[in-house]
Amino acid sequence: MSTERRITDFEQAYFLGIGGIGMSAIARYLLQIGMPVMGYDKTPTPLTSALQDEGANILFDDALEALPTQVTENLPNTLFILTPAIPKNHPQWVWLQEQSVTIMKRSEVLGSIARNGFCIAVAGTHGKTTTSTLVAHLLHSCNVNFTAFLGGISSNFGSNYIRKTDGRNLDVRGEIIVLEADEFDRSFHRLNPDLAIITAMDPDHLDIYGTAEAFTQAFADFTKLIRSWGGAEQPLPSTTKPHGAALMLHESLQLQTPSHVLTYRYGTSTDSAIHAQEVKVDQGDFCFKLAMNNQMIAEFRCGLPGHHNVQNALAALGICYGFLGLPINELQQGIATFKGAKRRFEYIHKSPNYVVIDDYAHHPEELNAIIGSVRTLYPNKKITGIFQPHLFSRTQDFAPGFADSLSKLDHLYLMDIYPARELPIPGVTSQWLLSSINNPNKQLVNPTNILTILEANPAEVLLILGAGDIDRLVQPIQTLYHELETRHQ
Repeated sequence: MSTERRITDFEQAYFLGIGGIGMSAIARYLLQIGMPVMGYDKTPTPLTSALQDEGANILFDDALEALPTQVTENLPNTLFILTPAIPKNHPQWVWLQEQSVTIMKRSEVLGSIARNGFCIAVAGTHGKTTTSTLVAHLLHSCNVNFTAFLGGISSNFGSNYIRKTDGRNLDVRGEIIVLEADEFDRSFHRLNPDLAIITAMDPDHLDIYGTAEAFTQAFADFTKLIRSWGGAEQPLPSTTKPHGAALMLHESLQLQTPSHVLTYRYGTSTDSAIHAQEVKVDQGDFCFKLAMNNQMIAEFRCGLPGHHNVQNALAALGICYGFLGLPINELQQGIATFKGAKRRFEYIHKSPNYVVIDDYAHHPEELNAIIGSVRTLYPNKKITGIFQPHLFSRTQDFAPGFADSLSKLDHLYLMDIYPARELPIPGVTSQWLLSSINNPNKQLVNPTNILTILEANPAEVLLILGAGDIDRLVQPIQTLYHELETRHQ
């Protein structure tokens, strides 16, 4: 794969897997700079429909003959962009590898774009989508120009790609680029950020990394890629021109970082440079006081609930106030008005009778975080969860963790494992997982019967959990609960 040519040297782009959340953000960027965009995806989705409305030519046939003549007649000047989710036997992918064409992974393209600007990268097994979306939201709230490539749909902006050009420019090198540093397939090793955040390092993707130790080492290697410029150590809050080579690291993490990177820990411990004090729930909102280097800064009210979102807010404020020096009153407003990303603690229905929350949680620690936060918000209510495991390998690797976290629900509805890119693993099934869960109120369900079950026994607090296609249940469940409310009237 060649990266010698700049992206803007090409006349057009063709995406293999254009409908993915990361791929579609890049497609939107190329469309905005005026490059013709084409691509393949397996099935139509709201994202592919939106891209078509924005000018992309998308096909849903993987046959070689389906490639547009605009592509096949101009291979040398077409940039081909590949998602890791594309199977190795994909006919178009197989054929393109035999041609003299430029094929770049999604992560390579993102790295190329980011190197031309001032890159703020958010890494971590959980929290990176919400935190990167929050950083982008805060920049927008403070009228700062930036471009953001997000791993989820911002509820404030309705997109996974946000660009602001009518505000003010900060005194940094180039355009501010906000993005997720994804550990899957070692994608984040393609980046050279100026400022970085690591939210969590709970082992995941062991089908790629092999061991938990190798997984942690990948994050250590990521910190070595943080760019250094600007020289001397900078105090927090910022008193000088923002510069690079800084890392916001959650206080729970142990990681060897290079000497050129200024590392600041964040969390609730007073030993952390950036920490929250007096965290409380007030009228359904999580509130806290921000302190940096033992200096009390201000009080914040989170627009997004949850203890974990207080942590995400601290990381974002460490960047936006601690290093970029943005106005505290505008940051307070930004934190309060942040609605999060789609499928990240997203309220689908909320009334005195029923609460339904949709969340992307697909790792035991993510499940622990949302179940714990919901318990804090609704201490006197029974909490029911519908969970769809994601990947056979992840289910196998973390089965004890899943069993423990799902046991914390009052009632569990478990769906079949979503395979994504994998083939089944003998013996690894939802029935196998269900048998290890210490919860007397548990049962296997499917997309058809769950609606009937909920209609007969509506849960007062319902969590829709998982990273597969469980999101297809969101709209039907929302409609069902609207009908249930009507019956209450």
